[in-house]
Formats: sequence, structure tokens, C-alpha cells
Amino acid sequence: MLILGATGAVGARAVEAALADPRVSRVVATTRRPLAPREGLDNRVLDFTALDPDDEAWRVDAVACAIGTTRSIAGSAAGFREIDHDVPVQIAGYTRAAGATSYALVTSVGADPHSRNFYLRVKGETERDLNAIGFDSLTLIRPSGLVGGVRTRPANLGDHLAEASRAVRGLIPRRYRPVHVDRVARALVDSAVTAAPGVTVRESESL
Repeated sequence: MLILGATGAVGARAVEAALADPRVSRVVATTRRPLAPREGLDNRVLDFTALDPDDEAWRVDAVACAIGTTRSIAGSAAGFREIDHDVPVQIAGYTRAAGATSYALVTSVGADPHSRNFYLRVKGETERDLNAIGFDSLTLIRPSGLVGGVRTRPANLGDHLAEASRAVRGLIPRRYRPVHVDRVARALVDSAVTAAPGVTVRESESL
């Protein structure tokens, strides 16, 4: 299994979940900077602006993608789209060509390629373009606000709102309640391994 976004809050927990899953025989994590060595983990440090389509990292059966950033960290709308759309879709093409049959993606509640909201539109475009690649199994995991875990970026307004909403969780519609990163990570890895045929959408309330 290839894990994308392994340094993020969800991705780091996905690595743990994959390493502990007896169904997963090999865990590959592609990152920009080295991870701490772990037994069973094959960490490949890559330049994501110059990916090699023939890299051995793409020779996996399944992909679990938790790559994501914010517009402020990316520095521009184009930078955000490159990380949240271009990289996941480009790697999807490489892994599919190398024989991968299953791809699971952490996207967002409300993702829609026709949304007026830039963030949700990019997420929806990523979902759409991954679907066009033709994996035997594609799972789209759409969590609401995330809580828990350790983030490698500064907390933003959305993070603070998600944490604050835990106090009034029962008053929030289930789809928009905050979701712990561990639940998302487990769903991501399990979906990639289980590989349900066709396209499966897992909305936030099912996590």
C-alpha cells in the first residue's frame, strides 16, 4: 500500500493503521522530508514537483491518499490546487499504470466540482478526475472538520471551530459534526484494502 500525505494528521495515523493491519504486506510512504525509521515502513523522499512516472514507489496494489493543505500555506490558489488536485491525480495515474487497482482519498464534506466555494470545487474536481482514471475500486471519504492528531501546519480557523464544536456536538447535524483523525485514517486504510468494486462515497456521518 502506498500512503500519500504521511506527515499530516490523518496520513500519520494512516501509516500506523496500515503497519498494524495484517492484510497489508508492504507500506510505502512518499514524503518531502524523511520520516522516523519504522519497521515495515518503506519511506521514499521525493520532489513532488518532478515526479518520475517509473519510480518503484508506484508499484503497489492500493493507494491511500491523505494529501492536503490550505490556501494560506500553499501561498496561492494555484499552489493549493497543485497540492490538493494535481499531485493526487498525477500519482493516481502513475500507480494505475503500474498495476494498482484500489485508491482511497480523503476529500471533504460538500466536495463538488461545480461549487462556488474554491476549496470545495477543487476537492470535487479531484474526485471527478480520479474517477476518470479507472481504478477497479475508488473510495471517496468526505469528513467534516477534523479533530485530534498532530498537525504539521499552524491551526487555522476551521481547526479552531472544529475543536470548539465538540462541546455542542449533539446540536450539530451528524454530517457536520467534527470527526477524529483516527476514525478517518482507519476508514482510509480499510477502504483501500477492502477495495469495494466501483465508486464508494463515505460521507462524514458514516465515519
